[in-house]
Amino acid sequence: MSNLGSYQRFTTVAKKFGGVEQFLGLIVTGSTAMGAALGIFAKQAADNAKKRKALKKVATNESEILYKVFARGVSNEGLKLDIGDEFRVLATDKDAILIEIIGDANNPYFVDKKLLTKISDYK
Repeated sequence: MSNLGSYQRFTTVAKKFGGVEQFLGLIVTGSTAMGAALGIFAKQAADNAKKRKALKKVATNESEILYKVFARGVSNEGLKLDIGDEFRVLATDKDAILIEIIGDANNPYFVDKKLLTKISDYK
């Protein structure tokens, strides 16, 4: 029985790739390419995690504030807001505001900013 088992397997595989130098070069090149790809993936994952954390923090801070409706109003989509209704802002995009009406099962709603500033204490 030979004590060269692992060495013999290595040299047999290396011969299929054109010799030990080519085989080791292939291993180094492949490892470098995999390391670079994993580095890019890790950086993108970290950046995405930071963005999600920042967005969550902004949304949480903004959505903690409740606003009250002091005059009746109807949005262009037919949403009726009555005196005393309370809502929180979930997101804003120029003149469109995504709100959650407290106690309403059909949340959320998009409402025009002009309407909210006219009928509530939202500024």
